[in-house]
Amino acid sequence: MKSGQIVYSKAGHDRRNVFIVVKTEILKDGEYAFLVDGKSRPLAKPKRKKYKHIQPTNTILDIADFARLTDSDVRKLLKPFSVDRNVQSLVDNAVQ
Repeated sequence: MKSGQIVYSKAGHDRRNVFIVVKTEILKDGEYAFLVDGKSRPLAKPKRKKYKHIQPTNTILDIADFARLTDSDVRKLLKPFSVDRNVQSLVDNAVQ
């Protein structure tokens, strides 16, 4: 997992949401990524999530300086990766 990588949440109340990794940490109880989406998780308060609860993508954004990035910028960067909730609901119901 790298800073700037686009990931999807696999577990929790934010399941299926798309995030950008802003930082990673390895602690004695596991590996963590700090995630932002510019809405529910702004840059000022990133979500700490274990790697096993994250689905990484191959997309890594070239963000040189997170300090100059705004929540609005984050939302704009994530927009192409967002999944429409209505479409996802239909897919989930069809699979069951």
